[in-house]
Amino acid sequence: MNNKELEQTIIKALDNNKFGSFGTIEAGNKPKVRYMAVFHDGLSIYLATNRKTHKVEELKNNPNAFLLLGYEEGGDKELLEIEATADITKDDTLRAKVWNKELEQWFKGPDDPDYVILELTPSRIEYMGKNKEHGVWERQAAGSGK
Repeated sequence: MNNKELEQTIIKALDNNKFGSFGTIEAGNKPKVRYMAVFHDGLSIYLATNRKTHKVEELKNNPNAFLLLGYEEGGDKELLEIEATADITKDDTLRAKVWNKELEQWFKGPDDPDYVILELTPSRIEYMGKNKEHGVWERQAAGSGK
């Protein structure tokens, strides 16, 4: 499959997998993984969290992150391995875009000062399909012409 087809396949897999395992690097260079709800707009990936969590501190120290989606109950048996960098944002437009009723159990509303979005910028996404399809998407460097 060509790169555009692969990108569309990855977006469909993101649509079908609403939860994933999110990994960061703790102090001492130790990995830390937690299960999180995943939101996206194309290949822009968002995670909602509290600004006072360990993951926010970990990302301030090291923005490299990893997100694993697929194979879980309710998913479609595809697998995405996503290498990314994460930015912590309180952008009101993005907070409103990601906000949904399920977040009310943790936050007062989209204006809650503790509510932040982790904005993931993928650099590499490996896709493995349920029928053994496989592809690797990589972000092209600006000005590379690729």
